[in-house]
Amino acid sequence: MRSLWLFCLVPAAVAQTAPFTADSARGQDLFRSLSCVQCHSINGSGGAIAPDLGKLVDRNFTPAALCAAMWNHAPAMWSAIRKAATPPRAMDAQAAADLFAYFYSTRYFEKPGDAARGKRIFNTRGCSGCHGLDQELQPGIPPVSRWEDLNRPFGLTEQMWNHMPRMLAATSGGRTPWPYLSGQDLADLLVYLRNLPETRGKPAGLAVTTGAKGLELFQSKGCAGCHESGTALAVRIKGRTVTEIAAQMWDHAPKMRAAGARTAEFRPGEMSELLSYLWARQFFEDSGDPARGARVFVAKRCAGCHTTGHAPDLTAGDAVFSGPAMISALWRHGPAMLDEMKAHGIPWPRLDAADMSGLIAYLNHKKKERR
Repeated sequence: MRSLWLFCLVPAAVAQTAPFTADSARGQDLFRSLSCVQCHSINGSGGAIAPDLGKLVDRNFTPAALCAAMWNHAPAMWSAIRKAATPPRAMDAQAAADLFAYFYSTRYFEKPGDAARGKRIFNTRGCSGCHGLDQELQPGIPPVSRWEDLNRPFGLTEQMWNHMPRMLAATSGGRTPWPYLSGQDLADLLVYLRNLPETRGKPAGLAVTTGAKGLELFQSKGCAGCHESGTALAVRIKGRTVTEIAAQMWDHAPKMRAAGARTAEFRPGEMSELLSYLWARQFFEDSGDPARGARVFVAKRCAGCHTTGHAPDLTAGDAVFSGPAMISALWRHGPAMLDEMKAHGIPWPRLDAADMSGLIAYLNHKKKERR
């Protein structure tokens, strides 16, 4: 049998050893230049042939789930591309990461929210008493229409954190209760606020940095005073969205006050650096159960080629597997793989989110074993 590629033509195609960085602005440009927009839309802007990737549906989507969905969708996608006679541009792992960041900035990975619930939360938790929608209610408190970070997850988290001391002062003495927010509450609130006439259309963005200054910020902002280490905290927030993390940080404020801990202010961009260090890599390079991945590797007939010499040994070398790296390899080498499979009567394997995250974990685990 001729070579049959599962994920890549050469192991280097999935190399992702550098710190995870991604930019939703670059991802938005790629969404257009890769012709995705001809079939898919984002919040109603684009084609209507395939699903709207900005529309919130009943899901809790992870990067591995997106990777699996793109894997399952690939044969139909390549068929459409061939019919259109539009050869796809190459997409490396960085480009795939940028696309993931763009999808994240459009709330693709957030849990669905409800605007009606969000409106009730805005009014019943006391937000509307200080924050007007389109005009200032109190001096120095900008209305929602001037909140530039509504669609920028890191910036929104930064603004909420910096607002906590003022809220702590307003709720001191126990006469005014702290407005606790669950992750779902904040998701509902954001859906309501982002879709007001005054705020609709504000640009979205998620720029993930290398996180090089994250450890320094973790220490200088006082996080290390309570949290044992950044690594330990990263494990606690693994798999959570930025909205969920922002809500947890907000609800943490009264406990910090009780413990006498200070809430250091974050300058613009510092929260992005801290969360890139603590959160981004483990979220976007999601991995699951290696044991499940081992079973999938056999059941989906990957082992038939990748352990027999018909295709590269995916567990060799220092390359690290991740969701974006998988998409890059699929985009670059999948069409040839599909043609090869058809020639040998092998059906295209379908994968769910747990299958994909398990495969990522299994392949990376096998690499570690061989070192």
